[in-house]
Amino acid sequence: MAEAIMGGLCQDPRYRLRFSEPSRERRAYMTAKYSQVEAFSDTDTMLSTGALAQVILFAVKPQVMKPVVLELGELLKHKQETQQGQQQQQPLLLSIVAGIRAITILDWLQVQVPLIRLMPNTPALIGEGAIGCYAADESVGQSHRWLTESIFKKVGKQMCWVDQEDLIDTVTGLSGSGPAYFFLIMEALQNAAVARGLSEQDAKALTMQTCLGAAQMAIQSDDDLVTLRRKVTSPKGTTEAAVKVMEELDIRKVIQDGVFAAIDRSKELADEFGN
Repeated sequence: MAEAIMGGLCQDPRYRLRFSEPSRERRAYMTAKYSQVEAFSDTDTMLSTGALAQVILFAVKPQVMKPVVLELGELLKHKQETQQGQQQQQPLLLSIVAGIRAITILDWLQVQVPLIRLMPNTPALIGEGAIGCYAADESVGQSHRWLTESIFKKVGKQMCWVDQEDLIDTVTGLSGSGPAYFFLIMEALQNAAVARGLSEQDAKALTMQTCLGAAQMAIQSDDDLVTLRRKVTSPKGTTEAAVKVMEELDIRKVIQDGVFAAIDRSKELADEFGN
């Protein structure tokens, strides 16, 4: 995900980018692909080199988030102590780390800074992401929101701001995990068609285009989803027969229970990693 964001920003000369990556192989790959970006082997060296960045993005595994944040907190406190009496602009912190609450990050930092937590999804890797955003407190101003949107619009088509951090868990259950739900449904559709005689290639092609076409219709139409479904469902027709079976099997509850399970797991992870 970090590479997708970096790739998008590299096309804009307004941004000067640097990143830290402990893996030598991964760092070499990134340096070769993005030669205009400064690479560092550790976060401490990167943060201590030159002027402090205007924006710092956390895109690490949840398990290593705490030491990274503690390093940054020490650096920010040191700069505050050495620059007392001088006007200071704190960097905007952005976190796409799953399972780490904003309040936990701020507690680790022990420094008051603007922090925004984001939950992108994997289609962001191809510039088609859906992203939930949460501003941690009142230190996040409108300019910070605009800056965040300008960065993440490089990888996302839809950004939604929520005013309660718990709703990031809901975003996780919906759009964060959502691509996997659609992949599962598409897999089932493809397998059903193959079971009734279509080649796997044709079944996949028709499944992909059906899903893409339905999504585009939903985006472009003024009708809500219920109306769109009803328009396709002719009385006593093939679609009605299929929908009837799905409704009898309680497909709505199956999907709802799945989304709720993802939301609950997101909350559990936040509790685990917040210690």
